[in-house]
Amino acid sequence: MAANDTMEKIVALSKRRGFIFQGSEIYGGLAGTWDYGPLGVALKKNIENLWWRMFVESRDDMYGIDSAILMNPRVWEASGHVGGFNDPLVSDIKTKKRFRADHLLEDNGIDPTGMTLERMGEAIQKHGLKSPDGNALTEPQQFNMMFKTSVGSVDGADLPVYLRPETAQGMFVNFKNVLDTYHPKLPFGIAQIGRSFRNEIAPRDFIFRVRELEIMEFEYFVHEASWSDHFEKLRTNMHAWFMALGFSADDVVEVEIPDGERAHYSKRTIDFHFKYPHKFDEIGGLAYRTDFDLSRHIEHAGVDLSYLDPSTNEKSVPHVLEPTFGLGRHVLAVLTKAYTEDELGGELRVFLKFPPHLAPVKAAVFPLLKNKPELVEKAREVYTNLKKEIPQIVWDDNGNIGKRYRRQDEIGTPYCITIDFDTLGEVAEHKDTVTVRDRDTGEQVRMPIRELETFLKKHISSVLG
Repeated sequence: MAANDTMEKIVALSKRRGFIFQGSEIYGGLAGTWDYGPLGVALKKNIENLWWRMFVESRDDMYGIDSAILMNPRVWEASGHVGGFNDPLVSDIKTKKRFRADHLLEDNGIDPTGMTLERMGEAIQKHGLKSPDGNALTEPQQFNMMFKTSVGSVDGADLPVYLRPETAQGMFVNFKNVLDTYHPKLPFGIAQIGRSFRNEIAPRDFIFRVRELEIMEFEYFVHEASWSDHFEKLRTNMHAWFMALGFSADDVVEVEIPDGERAHYSKRTIDFHFKYPHKFDEIGGLAYRTDFDLSRHIEHAGVDLSYLDPSTNEKSVPHVLEPTFGLGRHVLAVLTKAYTEDELGGELRVFLKFPPHLAPVKAAVFPLLKNKPELVEKAREVYTNLKKEIPQIVWDDNGNIGKRYRRQDEIGTPYCITIDFDTLGEVAEHKDTVTVRDRDTGEQVRMPIRELETFLKKHISSVLG
């Protein structure tokens, strides 16, 4: 299956089944914005909850926060974003449409890695590259990606502020608050899941490159001398995370970012690339930010953000390791990994082979026929009792049984539970049993109703328990 075909099919299925919709669609949409539908929200929440459990709740050295999106603009001056958060921009001379210069080079088979603006311009000229509309392009220039707005002040003047371009600074500016409140000992981390905003010149590849994104990340504070050991431990943790999502070793590769190409704050960075339909591309990263951020905030805010070691009574500015995970990119990766086409019963079938612990719907309950009150009543009883213990259970009586199976397969429901006449005692030995169908194989088994809850909980639990 061609990569473009796969992406188009995932996009179509996402809209058809209520995973992801184009933002503001009834008004023609807005590039780089997407809305999550009922199933998309459920899938996203399952990933978030798994991440929070693995990296925060299961550890004794992590502290969760939820920082504000709007921050004092001096935060972004200190972090270097005001002067350095840029992408290379070119414009179509006739239409004035803007494009990422590095993406334009990539799309034409030219590797822009490490190129300066001048070299990008030379490459565009050398290869005679035009805009997608066939027109000449301007010289590349830097484009700041932060969204700027303003906040009204008491005296009527407006204070310029920015929608945060990253969640990291919210954790750095709360470092002292966590120290003063909880008195943690190094090493420890501050974690959050939150929205960031980047004025992408050319959003593309569905939800991969967007203007409004969610990040799952934490800042892990360590003694400088131990950063390398902790880096390797976190590297291992990140691979374990990808395995928990059901990815194979071949799905994710590491990319070591060389000198001159890392972010200004980083002394070492490894990006993790997933095999998306369009190509292997970044899903997360691990960066050693040194003491850059805390030191900058000490300088700009004039506040002591050092750590007092209780065992030595020595003060120092901690160094920081930052594992980062793009939540939207995780959703796309899970959808990509799950998308499957096969043949079942002599017919082509499309289904989402989610790991059961990530599936938005864990099981669907059916009456065999919806026009038989006795079947519907019994099915409702089974559904209601299961729903109390496993909220991600749905009721489905729309269409014949075959159509229900196909619909549930397409949204990735691991199990379908059918109440039929045998359940009511038409066949004596089958009384109070139901048919349970497996999504992946299509196989059906009969199971006592009393065993359903235990069976489902066992099979939908994650590797984390």
